[in-house]
Amino acid sequence: KVEEDFYNYVYYDDSFTLKQLRRYPFYQLGIVALFILVSYFAFSYSRRSEQNQVWAGMAKETAHQLGTPMSSLMGWVELIEEDQTQATPEALEEMRKDIDRLKVITERFSKIGSTPVMQKEEFSKVLNESIKYMKTRSSDKVIYRFEKFDDPTCVETNVHLFEWVIENLCKNAMDAMGGVGTITFKLKIVKDNVVLDVTDTGKGIPHNQFKTIFKPGFTTKKRGWGLGLSLVKRIVENYHNGHIIVKESIPGKRTTFRIILKAC
Repeated sequence: KVEEDFYNYVYYDDSFTLKQLRRYPFYQLGIVALFILVSYFAFSYSRRSEQNQVWAGMAKETAHQLGTPMSSLMGWVELIEEDQTQATPEALEEMRKDIDRLKVITERFSKIGSTPVMQKEEFSKVLNESIKYMKTRSSDKVIYRFEKFDDPTCVETNVHLFEWVIENLCKNAMDAMGGVGTITFKLKIVKDNVVLDVTDTGKGIPHNQFKTIFKPGFTTKKRGWGLGLSLVKRIVENYHNGHIIVKESIPGKRTTFRIILKAC
């Protein structure tokens, strides 16, 4: 109070620091929102990129799968045309096998993306038939060993798809071995599960790649497209409700893949 009926007030404005502190929650909220937005776009891009790799790989795998039987059929047709005679029983039988092979390939690809029909099968028989087929498609320098299991090994499976699993694992093994070596199949029952170990005598897999080798697009080959093992994982885990892992890998000696399926 300066004089009678007269008051003098002094107003102190907020400091610059206090003003900045009041704005800080808004800055923080903006940074969090920006981080979430960037993460969302990065994740979306990653998913699209992965899907593109899958589709590109599927297209190449389709061409690769169809190429062998089609080339064989074309070769038989040329031989028949050159001879100008009726097809021999041997030629007809081989052509019939190639046509059956095309049917199997069509059946496989038709099941990817849909729900395949699962049936109870004697797993050792399914495995044995798959190994027999791979023997006819491999050189004599690749040795197949199947440690037979006498007890029943019933699993719910789709034979066409699981044959594809074995085929891809064998091809992967042959690449790792350079076309020379041994592929061993060991079947056993552990509690309520059927366990299959597939071991090759190849160059091995670095430990830091045990999980990444199953991702679409991952490959160590110059001309590979990284689809084989990702398809194996999809068929085993998504369609058979099983599990596949790299159990063991010793550089320069061997690699073991383990597949675990529920016994029925």
